[in-house]
Order: sequence, then C-alpha cells, then structure tokens
Amino acid sequence: MIGHALYMPITGPAKGVRKFSNAHGAGESGLGRLIELHAVNGAGDVMITVALASTVFFSVPTDEARGRVALYLAITMAPFTLLAPVIGPLLDRLPHGRRAAMAIAMLARAVLAIAMSGAVATGGIELYPAALGCLVASKAYGVVRSAVVPRLLPPQFPLVKANSRVTLAGLLATGVAAPIGAGLHQVGVQWPLYGACVIFLGGTWLAFSMSPKVDSAKGERTAHLVEYGHRPEPRRAHTGGFRDAKSTRTGRFGSSGRTDRPPRPTLRTVGPSVLHGLQANSAHRALSGFLTFFLAFLLRDHPLPGLGAAISLGIVGVSAGAGNAIGTAVGAWLRSRAPELIVIAMLLLALTASVLAALFFSAVMVALVGAVAGFSQALSKLSLDATIQRDVPEEVRTSAFARSETVLQMSWVVGGGIAMALPLNASLGMSVAAAVMAAGAVAAVRGLLRAARRGAAHPRAA
Repeated sequence: MIGHALYMPITGPAKGVRKFSNAHGAGESGLGRLIELHAVNGAGDVMITVALASTVFFSVPTDEARGRVALYLAITMAPFTLLAPVIGPLLDRLPHGRRAAMAIAMLARAVLAIAMSGAVATGGIELYPAALGCLVASKAYGVVRSAVVPRLLPPQFPLVKANSRVTLAGLLATGVAAPIGAGLHQVGVQWPLYGACVIFLGGTWLAFSMSPKVDSAKGERTAHLVEYGHRPEPRRAHTGGFRDAKSTRTGRFGSSGRTDRPPRPTLRTVGPSVLHGLQANSAHRALSGFLTFFLAFLLRDHPLPGLGAAISLGIVGVSAGAGNAIGTAVGAWLRSRAPELIVIAMLLLALTASVLAALFFSAVMVALVGAVAGFSQALSKLSLDATIQRDVPEEVRTSAFARSETVLQMSWVVGGGIAMALPLNASLGMSVAAAVMAAGAVAAVRGLLRAARRGAAHPRAA
C-alpha cells in the first residue's frame, strides 16, 4: 500500500504519457516511441537553457548582459553556420544508422552538460564551445527526427498531425522540466546541467530501443538551396522520383563538353512550396529571435506599467509558450491538404499583430504579440515540415531538413542581432518586427498561392 502510494506520482504520469504517445496506432507503427524520445529531448534542452540563461543574461547588469549575449551569438552561431551544412551530408551517409545518430546526439549532450557544469558559474570562455556542441547535437537530432516521421506513420495518419503530436510532446515536457530546472538552479547553478545529463542518458537508451523501421535501407543524396545546372530528368514511370546516379555514366564528356552525370537535386527542383515555405518560416524565426532579445532587454529596464521586470518578462514567456502549444494542438487537429494556405494565413496573422503592437504598445499588446508569434511560428513550421515530407523524395529528405534547419537557425540569429542593435524604444522595435514580417509576406505569399493552386489542380497524396 505504501509502495503503491510512493510510485503513483511517477507511474501515473508515465502511463498517461504512454497512452498519449501510442494512441491511434502510433504504438504499433513506432511513432509512439519517437514521441516519447522527443519529450525527453525537450526536457533535456530546457535544463541546459535554464543553466545558460542564468549565466549569460540574468546574473549581470543590462549593458554587460547585451555584451555577453552578443558574444554568445558570435562564438556559437558563427561556427554553427559553417558546421550545420555538414550535418545533412554526414547523415546522408548513415542510411542504416538513424537510431544510432539520434542516440549519439543524446549522448553527446549528456557529456557536454557535464563539461559545462564547471564553467557555468563563472561564465568563462570555455562555456561557449560546449554550448556550440550542444547546439549542433540538438540540430542533428532534430534533422533526423523530422526525416524519419514519414517512415513511422500509422495508416490514415496525416503528416501535419504526426508532426504536431511529436512537437506537442516536446512542449509538454518542456513545460514540466522548466520549473524543475529552476528549482535545481536554486540548489546550485550547475544542478540543471546534472539533470540534463541524466535526461539525455535516458534518451540515449530510448533512441536505441526505437522501431527498426527508423533505419531505412534506401540510399540518399544531398539537397542544396541553390540549383546546379538544369533540372534532373525524372526516372522512368516504374521507379518514380529522381534518376539514380548509378544508372548514368559519370566522368565522361560529350562533344559539347558537358558531363552526362545528372545534377544533384535541390530544394528548388523538388518543389516550390518548400522554398517559399522556408522563406515564410525564416520571417517567423527572425521575428522570434527579434522579440526574444528586444523584449527581454526592453522589459528588463522598462517594465510594463504597474508590473516588475520579472512579471513583465513572465507575461511574454507564458504568452509565447501558450501560443506555441495552442498552435501545435491546432496542427494536430487540422487535416488540411494545403499547408501552403496555412503558412500564408500565419504570415498575415503575425504581421497584423506586429502592426497593432507598434501602434498600441501595452501590457495586453505585449501578451498578444507574444502569443501570436508563438502560435504562428508553430503552425507554420509544422506546415513546412509536412511540405518537405510530402514533396521531397526520401533520397534527399534528410539533407533538405538539415539545410532548412540551418537557414531557420540563422534567421533567428539575424533577428536577435537586429534587436540588440536597436535602442530600447517600444514603438520603433515593434515597427521593425512588422517590417520583418512584411518582408516575409512579400517574398513568399505569391509563390505559395501559385503552389496551392497547382496543388488543387493536381492533388498529391498527403
């Protein structure tokens, strides 16, 4: 009886998580275990975030904090720009090792969390290479996770819904782990990193225990964001997709001096919806980076009327988190076969909220713009993932995710950099946020509308 009472706080939530992750055939297909793994990933990442935020941002005056944040972005993101394009081609060479790749990404972060625990109290320069390693490992996991979702779909399970369920599990785990991480921080600044280490070690085991379907035997080739030569010729009707490089002569030139080898497939050649969806999501991610840093520094020095700095920042954080969770839940509910239209709607929604915040800055508008930014980014990203999974052939899908994740990460950094360069003026900042979303709308909406019309005229299987 006593043992039952002691185990209930652990076994009760665990059973609830298992029931959620395995519902609607996800347990039988293997998707349920991926959902659980992503929850572990989210919990570990937020533990590391709590530890780094306390060191880089909250522990020093505002001017010094801006310098530390700029240093953090420069030291971690500049090398990431060079390393991230390598992630996709590296994973392309692991057609049988997707479980191992995710396990290695988990184990690497467990080791790096321990490495950071010695430097997190002082904020020494040695903290930043370890933070870069965590970022690269996290992105590598995310790329593989996105690429394997189509292999684990239960029958009649839409891609957007599957992506939403995976993402929602990560958000719920983040919401549970964040206060635990804050509590551990009260014990000692290094304790959230100890917690992250334990979580990622569990994730390492969970990755190896996933369904064998994750390790596809199909070979893959690299996708690029720019075109090389003419478009690749399609295979004959009985094979589908792009022509296999092994079936063509390589290294020989005809009278015109051009090689017979077909050019490598690119994101531009495998679907305009992917390219324009990426442009739209880049605007959302730039807005997220901008709001993260601009509002953090603005509300720290100029809290909302009648509220303290901590409460003002809390309003933004809770609103953005709630919006993200709602957007993910809506994505699980939607069964749209036109993700392009969802992306367009989210662009216009975020643009409208930014304009209103620039005109009528207040506590209500701060909460609104945070919630809308979280909601629109979540739903737009789910739609982009579904578009890549739908339009990009499996032989280039992993690399496509790697390239898109790199672009989105750098967009977030650009948005944050713009925010730190601006004076702390609310109307000016929100006007810049609106300009970012307007630029995204100009770049993407027309192409997305054309792609949606083509999709309606020539339906594709979701």
